[in-house]
Amino acid sequence: MSPYWKCGAALGALLLSVSAQAQNKPAPQKLTLERVFASPDLSGPQPRALKLSPDGKLVTLLKPRTDEKERLDLWAVDTSTGAERMLVDSKKTGSGAELSEAEKMQRERDRSVAGNTGIVSYDWAPDGKSILVPVDGDLYLAALDGKVRRLTDTPDGELNGVVSPRGGYVSFVRGGNFFVQPMGGTEKQLTQGASDTLNWGVAEFVAQEEMDRRTGYWWSPDDKLIAVARVDESPVGVVTRTAIGGEGTKVYEQRYPAAGKPNALVDLYVMKPEGGSQVKVDLGPEKDIYLARVDWSKDGKTLYVQRESRDQKTLDLLAVDPATGKARVILTEKAKSWINLSNNFHPLKDGSFLWWSEKTGHGHLYHVRGGKWTALTSGDWEVRDVVGVDEGVNGGRGLVYFTGNKETPLEQQLYVASLAKAGPLKQLTSTGWWNDAVMDGAASRIVVARSNTDQPKQVYLADSAGKQMQWLSENAILGDHPYAPYLASHAKTKFGTIKAADGSTLYTRIMTPPLEAGKRYPVFMLHYGGPGSGRQVTNSWGSPIYQYLVDKGWIVFVVDNRGTPDRGKAFEDQIYHAMGTVEVEDQLAGVHWLKTQPYVDPQRIATYGWSYGGYMSLKLLEKAPGVFSAAVSGAPVTKWELYDTHYTERYLGQPQEKPSAYPGSGAVDEAVKIKDPLLLIHGMSDDNVVFDNSTALIAKMQGAAVPFEMMVYPGQTHRVGGPGISVHLWHTIEDFLARHGTAPETPAK
Repeated sequence: MSPYWKCGAALGALLLSVSAQAQNKPAPQKLTLERVFASPDLSGPQPRALKLSPDGKLVTLLKPRTDEKERLDLWAVDTSTGAERMLVDSKKTGSGAELSEAEKMQRERDRSVAGNTGIVSYDWAPDGKSILVPVDGDLYLAALDGKVRRLTDTPDGELNGVVSPRGGYVSFVRGGNFFVQPMGGTEKQLTQGASDTLNWGVAEFVAQEEMDRRTGYWWSPDDKLIAVARVDESPVGVVTRTAIGGEGTKVYEQRYPAAGKPNALVDLYVMKPEGGSQVKVDLGPEKDIYLARVDWSKDGKTLYVQRESRDQKTLDLLAVDPATGKARVILTEKAKSWINLSNNFHPLKDGSFLWWSEKTGHGHLYHVRGGKWTALTSGDWEVRDVVGVDEGVNGGRGLVYFTGNKETPLEQQLYVASLAKAGPLKQLTSTGWWNDAVMDGAASRIVVARSNTDQPKQVYLADSAGKQMQWLSENAILGDHPYAPYLASHAKTKFGTIKAADGSTLYTRIMTPPLEAGKRYPVFMLHYGGPGSGRQVTNSWGSPIYQYLVDKGWIVFVVDNRGTPDRGKAFEDQIYHAMGTVEVEDQLAGVHWLKTQPYVDPQRIATYGWSYGGYMSLKLLEKAPGVFSAAVSGAPVTKWELYDTHYTERYLGQPQEKPSAYPGSGAVDEAVKIKDPLLLIHGMSDDNVVFDNSTALIAKMQGAAVPFEMMVYPGQTHRVGGPGISVHLWHTIEDFLARHGTAPETPAK
């Protein structure tokens, strides 16, 4: 034992010395709103659209600029040395032309690129010598030496540009018609008749927004044929969308398929790149269907089409003869509630295919051969995405690589399994992370992108056994990393569980400031809560805004309610024909748990949500007056009759078939019950949750003399944000909560 502890005088001197050192030590640096949304990104380099070159020598990615994090450039990393270089500088390549309205709306549909500028997509040529890069509405071909050649230069922007599978052509949509251009040759228009209501080669609104289908054409593997969708929107109702901006107002007549109303009519044609006759695919006598997925067999002799019924309870897999258009059903899935679509259909060289199904109550992989299903995975967990397939030919091993959550719903891992039969799985990524992955076509290398609540995204290259070969972006929070100055005050995330009324396990996460004995803290309870993509409780890096709130003295709390995905079909199905019920119950169960914690101030629990989460904020205030000290509702759906067909009818059915489900699930009729402070926020150019949702709520509350506050954002769409706007948005939220006695003791100024 140290002699200091044997002498009272010496002990006193030591304590005084330690106290003086503590007073001189700088306090941990805390975040400001301005820094949260400034450049460079606090999370460090956040590469996206990761791809391996056809020869495996490069990993390409889109990376934000350090001085303008919303702008993306195309970069390449050498897989042997780790050296990186910029391939295409978006500022030097683009013309600066304004994007077409069609491309703006496509980007809005794709949440991964919404709000970004510069290069948001690209496509490798199969020979690995060049990359097709769309910039500012035109197409460019970039060589690996940095030279860039412009392919198109027209007033109308080009959409959906790709290189054909064998590299013979570039194809794109312009002005609603479909074009092909031989490499080094002259473009050729293959379709005619495009108009304000007729388009070729594009995905219709609900396909982009709700079905995860981004394109409307598909090349055969041998470059000989293209399947092209013809989209007729003339039956679709018109919504007058008034895009009110800071410098004026534009009025758009938008074709918006609201629940219970007609959808676009979608047909499919097979055509040759050199032109000539077109073959119409027989999609069946029922025209009111969804073209869910389109794929080609490996030999290009069969076109596969997934046809979904309007009620989304039946999914047929069709095998189509491309020469005649004749189709036969080779597989049918049925559900009592709805069928979740996936991107896990993979045709194999021997004519069999991989299929993903929830027929056991959980999403799993099957090898289907001649009508015989062989289960490759099973159990009370979910397979998410097939990443790569080694078919076992030419020395291959017959393996399928996929992501899933076998160990815990909080994480996502990469696994490998036999392609021939059920057997033990091998986990290829490390526990304690949320992992995404891509592979090359031969399934020989893996690019893994991972994060957890303490580490922003890292990217590494691995071999097919999962062994890390080298870092592509280690992104360690050291030295000059943007987040390094704030690491000392970083709040650890704690995961937990509570029980729903039916006994279901609900996962929670909580972040707290340093807790002082006897002190109670306000809670910022955020939620999404909706089906499809509603998970919030995962072991992945979150937005720095949460850390900012903790720095200000908030507890940040989240619970994933029943109805959210990745927990099995029974867990998700509980919202069927009952939206706004079990989700509300489970969020209130979270509040009940919070109020039992000695460090929580039960009188200062605020709730916040956006989109479906904004809807949830309203339902919580309506169903539980007095529980929340205040609520923020961003871009909420308030009347499900105003939202689109594919999403709404999936969960509520059509209004004419289940009329009682709509008013009860809406948020307008019971808005008069709201007694607690409410801040309503909406972008005035929102083409997804149209502004009519908010005006319906406003009219109801004003007519009943129910007070509320509102902030609208001219020119902003469903995603309200960007330079200046994001700071204003969160200052508005902070000010609202402070004025209603919900904020921490030292509110933001």
